[in-house]
Amino acid sequence: MSDKTFTLGIVGARGHTGTELIKLVAAHPQLQLLFVSSRELDGQRVSEHNAAYQGDLRFENLDADAVAAKGADAVILALPNGKAEAFVAALDASKPETVIVDLSADYRFDPGWYYGLPELTRDRYAGQKRISNPGCYATAMQLAITPLLERLAGPPQCFGVSGYSGAGTTPSDKNNPELLRDNLMPYALTNHVHEREVSAQLGVPVEFMPHVAPHFRGITMTVNLWLQQPMKREAIEQVYRQRYAGEPLIEVVDEAPWVSRIAGRHGAQIGGFTLAPDGKRVVVVATLDNLLKGAATQAMQNLNRALGFDELTAIPRFRD
Repeated sequence: MSDKTFTLGIVGARGHTGTELIKLVAAHPQLQLLFVSSRELDGQRVSEHNAAYQGDLRFENLDADAVAAKGADAVILALPNGKAEAFVAALDASKPETVIVDLSADYRFDPGWYYGLPELTRDRYAGQKRISNPGCYATAMQLAITPLLERLAGPPQCFGVSGYSGAGTTPSDKNNPELLRDNLMPYALTNHVHEREVSAQLGVPVEFMPHVAPHFRGITMTVNLWLQQPMKREAIEQVYRQRYAGEPLIEVVDEAPWVSRIAGRHGAQIGGFTLAPDGKRVVVVATLDNLLKGAATQAMQNLNRALGFDELTAIPRFRD
């Protein structure tokens, strides 16, 4: 493990995920927050918006060249889809050894980038400096599907429900509490970017139907899986327990997990294994906090590994 202190910059720090990232960085004994970039908060003290950070650092409005000029050891890009390329290009040109963790979908399909879902792709990490953080829905889907992947008889069908923080801070119907009150809002019911992401990562077609609910944070993912051969519930649960044994951020539970019990926590719960009478169809439920294990926590796992730290450094315990 490294005993060095590394400098870190965050681009897109105003958003919900940026807020959670700053909290995690503030708790990290060997990361120094060098800069935080936000156009809307330019000039304001970080500590005024995030009580976890106690320093004098102020938000800055930094373009790609200005970010590269900072010379940080690592940069986390917490930007909307389609905005990362200029920052990556500037960092490639000025300091290619900089570790970049991109939270957007921009490089999730790029084979030159490591796709960082540690519980599933840890053995593919070989010191890459370019890391693509999986999507929040995509993380829940893959964690729910992977243990039975080799036993599937057809495409998994995934019904996802997210709190409205997943829609970001830019005003839209999907993060408008008034429109969401007493409502469940379906959207992008085919060809969602996370549907394509999971299909590419797992090598099987996946069907995904996302929805937004009135709660602020947390994802419930209900996954329908058709099996090649009948199985018993106990055997299925044992497959999941064996697959995630030793994974401190994954908890396999008997009953279907509740999103209210995962909000604000740094891992995922998987359970509610329910079989059809013929034993060839099973429904699995996964929950996680879209801002944490679906974004910031996972980014910290990836950053820790890239910098030579224990993967869980600064991440609060998920299970006792």
